[in-house]
Amino acid sequence: MAVIAESAKVASGMIRDKCAVFGTFAPPEDVARLIFFALFALQHRGQESSGIVVSNGRELRRHAGSGLVSQVFDEEALSRLPGFSGIGHNRYSTTGSSGIVNAQPIVVSGPQGEIALAHNGNIVNAAELRHDLEEKGFRFHATTDSEVIANLILASPGRDWVERVSTATRRLIGAYSLTLLTRDTLMAVRDPHGVRPLCLGSIGSSPVVASESCALDHVGAQFERDLDPGELVSFSTDGTRRTTIRDGQRQAFCVFEYVYLARPDSIVEDRLVYAARQRMGARLWHEYPVDADLVLGVPDSAIPAAIGFAEASGIPYCEGLLKNRYIGRTFISPDQHLRDMGVQLKFNPLASTIAGKRLVVLDDSIVRGTTTPHVVGLLRAAGAREVHLRICAPPVMHPCFLGVDMATEAELIATHKSVAAIREHVQADSLGYMSMEGLLEAVERPANTVCDACFTGNYPVPVQMALGKFALEATQ
Repeated sequence: MAVIAESAKVASGMIRDKCAVFGTFAPPEDVARLIFFALFALQHRGQESSGIVVSNGRELRRHAGSGLVSQVFDEEALSRLPGFSGIGHNRYSTTGSSGIVNAQPIVVSGPQGEIALAHNGNIVNAAELRHDLEEKGFRFHATTDSEVIANLILASPGRDWVERVSTATRRLIGAYSLTLLTRDTLMAVRDPHGVRPLCLGSIGSSPVVASESCALDHVGAQFERDLDPGELVSFSTDGTRRTTIRDGQRQAFCVFEYVYLARPDSIVEDRLVYAARQRMGARLWHEYPVDADLVLGVPDSAIPAAIGFAEASGIPYCEGLLKNRYIGRTFISPDQHLRDMGVQLKFNPLASTIAGKRLVVLDDSIVRGTTTPHVVGLLRAAGAREVHLRICAPPVMHPCFLGVDMATEAELIATHKSVAAIREHVQADSLGYMSMEGLLEAVERPANTVCDACFTGNYPVPVQMALGKFALEATQ
């Protein structure tokens, strides 16, 4: 297996989703380049590492490394991955460190052969399962729940890989959207609550699966549908096979996918994300009207909401805050001297546009409360007369244990400050959070079909056993 040396990682206070997955089964095509471009389209879901595993019908070949897709792969690397079927992965870590040992897809082997796995989500009973597997003689090389899933599949009974995967998933508690690859079969499976997204498409007669439909667009695939919660689908030369791993569970799709995580051009659960964010902005105008001169959105996720707010209110929309889109995509961190100088690394306001103006500023969320005061300060320094913040999500008061590296409860500003105190902390003239009712209206989903635990604390699975991010590190 080819592996690129690990680079240093820049620490960030951003919300991080745990990964993108992709897969295709396309005999007799050579699929590595297709997977590369799909991962490129899904870069927003993971920037710590990237990897591809392919099958040529005889063996699995893997290449993975730390960094962005464009840093991990080049022509030489892709040329070493001949195969007609494959899976790919971009990673942000929520269980286990960002070290190269935890890069995915992972490959494990047993008497049944090899299987590769790429995972988006988080398994809250991973420590218990790992202990059971170690008791049976399994050895672990990484510190992720994904490796636990892969070895659990090896340990599970079944006449073939589909049955083993189906059996293994019945012991998993948490969120998982998986792509899996064996020598002759591609599989995709979504947990019974459907927490994280996973969709199906096709290029001609060749199936593709992806975390988001935007990846299908970029590789010329036709979007077909989302996988149902609890659905396992497999593709081989024998055809397509669909299995229900477990039904009767409450649907709990992560509502934060609409707010921030998904790309705006993706169709997620039959809803265009861009349109949902526009409706968030319009709803915020009705919940928190204000006299102002201009509306702007904090790039990039809040721009559709700002447009929706402007259209509903009649207040002109402007691009008053520009983003350097390469920040967060470099491994070079500013030293303390540059920080002390106040170098503007991420955003730059258009002073000529906003000077003397009363601004309504849309943002997707306030999590730790570290970035927002900086943004407000930038706008005031550029001459804004008033800054009124409107937030597309309710206050984030609880950590996520189902695939988003958000923050601990102690780090969440809304757990220990009132809205009035947060407004004072961020130095805004007014602050309005979206109501839960308003958010559900904007995403056009009833409350009993989404996971809103980061706002309400109502988790769809028991989280008392949930792992800390580095809990499995101690077992190494």
